[in-house]
Amino acid sequence: MAAPLKMVEKFYTKNGVPITEDKYLAQNYIQYETLRTATQDESINIQPNEQTARLHFDREPRFYADLAFDRSAWLMYDIPSKSDKEPYWVKCRLGELGAGVIQGRYSATGYFVKKLVNWESTFTQSSQRKVYPWPEMRLADLYLMYAEALNEWKNVPDDDVYYYIDEVRKRAGLKGVVESWTNYSTNPSKPTTKDGMREIIQRERCIELAFEGHRFWDLRRWKTANSELNQPIEGWDISQKEPRAYYQKRTLYMQEFIAPRDYLWPIPEKDLRVNTDLVQNPGWQ
Repeated sequence: MAAPLKMVEKFYTKNGVPITEDKYLAQNYIQYETLRTATQDESINIQPNEQTARLHFDREPRFYADLAFDRSAWLMYDIPSKSDKEPYWVKCRLGELGAGVIQGRYSATGYFVKKLVNWESTFTQSSQRKVYPWPEMRLADLYLMYAEALNEWKNVPDDDVYYYIDEVRKRAGLKGVVESWTNYSTNPSKPTTKDGMREIIQRERCIELAFEGHRFWDLRRWKTANSELNQPIEGWDISQKEPRAYYQKRTLYMQEFIAPRDYLWPIPEKDLRVNTDLVQNPGWQ
């Protein structure tokens, strides 16, 4: 599965706020395809002395846990070094292993979803793999749903709303919502309003539950699919070898979501014939 750039942009900075709101780091992301060389201090996430996009630096822990990108680290149980100081390094430029086609699969955007790969999995000539139970419901999902319900019920957000979302953020290594927005955001009052807190909760769900199948339903429930799903699917130019050419945004295809039609599916013709009182959903006549 290849994550699009718009999902990569959703993750917070290391300060726990959106990349466009961080009053200390936002300027660095205006041209986020600009190259930066990783230092030894950044080697836990990015290969030192190698160049990658500015977008990949100073991000929150979930960014590095969920996504793999060119020159990023990928920890697996069978790394030869047996140390997180020398993980597998992802290399995605033309002619490199990560850009190859393996059993018909490759990343069209330059990103891989680490979250869906168990760290004990292996890929050998015998195609061995690790099978593990997938969580049907996570505590973080319940906490975020409850925070959302409380925020919609109350006139203004209060400590109960903050508590449940902050529990999710604490597990992810981030400070609480109020502390993060007060100290680092260009919009420090955002968590104090219902509309602002609604936006924060929706983004938190997008990040915490990314690639787990929730966003499809969340966008329809919030009635924001017509804006979110009419944006282009973008990635890096994976056909390039040199980093400056590789880190150029390209549009893979345009999504199309027609509202209100696509919020509902068409009723099958056979059901309409069986029950003549049924009326086809809007836009599907």
